[in-house]
Amino acid sequence: MGFVLCAVWPLWHECLGDDTHPDVVLHLSFFPMRVKRVARLGRAMAAMLACGLAACTTQLPPAPPAPARFQAAGRLVPPDRHFVMADGAVLPARVWAAPGRPRAVLLALHGFNDSRDAWEYPGPVLAAQGITVVAPDQRGFGAAPGRGHWAGSQRMTADVREEVAVLARENPGVPLYLAGESMGGAVLMVLMAQPDAPHVAGTILLAPAVWRLGLGATVPLDILAGLSPDSVVTGRELPVHVVASNNIAALIRLYYDPLSLRGTRLGTLRGLVQLMDEAARAAPRLHGPVLCVYGGHDQLVPPEAMGQVWRSLGPAGRRDLVPGGYHLLLRDKGRALVERDLVAWITQPDWFLPSGGDSAASAWLAQGRGEAWPGHWQFPWFLPARLDTLVGADNR
Repeated sequence: MGFVLCAVWPLWHECLGDDTHPDVVLHLSFFPMRVKRVARLGRAMAAMLACGLAACTTQLPPAPPAPARFQAAGRLVPPDRHFVMADGAVLPARVWAAPGRPRAVLLALHGFNDSRDAWEYPGPVLAAQGITVVAPDQRGFGAAPGRGHWAGSQRMTADVREEVAVLARENPGVPLYLAGESMGGAVLMVLMAQPDAPHVAGTILLAPAVWRLGLGATVPLDILAGLSPDSVVTGRELPVHVVASNNIAALIRLYYDPLSLRGTRLGTLRGLVQLMDEAARAAPRLHGPVLCVYGGHDQLVPPEAMGQVWRSLGPAGRRDLVPGGYHLLLRDKGRALVERDLVAWITQPDWFLPSGGDSAASAWLAQGRGEAWPGHWQFPWFLPARLDTLVGADNR
């Protein structure tokens, strides 16, 4: 689901009705600030969290019951298949199968605190275009083992390797692609930068979680996670306002989905930070064709971080800018643009993207967007968010 569930975004009454509490929780926030303020903010955040550790629980918040008007959003969709890993772990997955022999198979990874349901919107669309989509729960998320605990990038990339091997064996002669949203994109970047990266037809990165936070953020988090790795934070510690998508229906589904995580252990948060750093470092070494998609309204991945990744992509890398896109590109109202670009890149890789996103990305870079300038940088201090204020008590 993007990175961490973390902020509150007001919903207009005309969208949800006058009896609905005007809040919906999104993912994560970053604040632009001067370098000299970073250390002070890091100390302040550390103090805030340290004071709250005594009251922290080690139990993850349960899924809220959906009111009658949102019953469909609270449904639990059973998996279509399971992947059995070498260590015995079983990872459930949803599958949207193309009719007949597929033109391609897409192994699709979700974001942080999200699940296999992240692909509910694009799955049927891609399947209708002949692309079978297989979306597993990543270890530690959804209904996979270790829910709420961080498995580590080594284990997570190893899981993807095994899933790739299974799908390649099941679909001989069919091109196999990888796709990852946010955290899922970061996992794929770490995997595909390894010398023995699996041989796939291409890798799609959707708003990948890529940036290096620096000591101002990592040191306080390392200390707190070291002191109490199992403590759960919910976002009440640092409420911020962020728009992660303009599709309210998708956000309601995300909120009530029983597979979504509504809190994050400090040890897991530290693992995510380390993964983001690994992914940022891996960008210049990615193997094979790559399509990297970024939304012009993304408030979660700083332009500086994405600009660095785009400039470091090799000749096999394609850049796709969606000017009106938010972080959750596959849930946005304008997701059809992204879906068409994915299909075109898979089926006609030598043609321009239907949305014109490759041309928009070139213009974006040529205008100096995504370049850091002296004395200023994006400082993304973030926490998992409260998901308990979407609707008022009178609606339950």
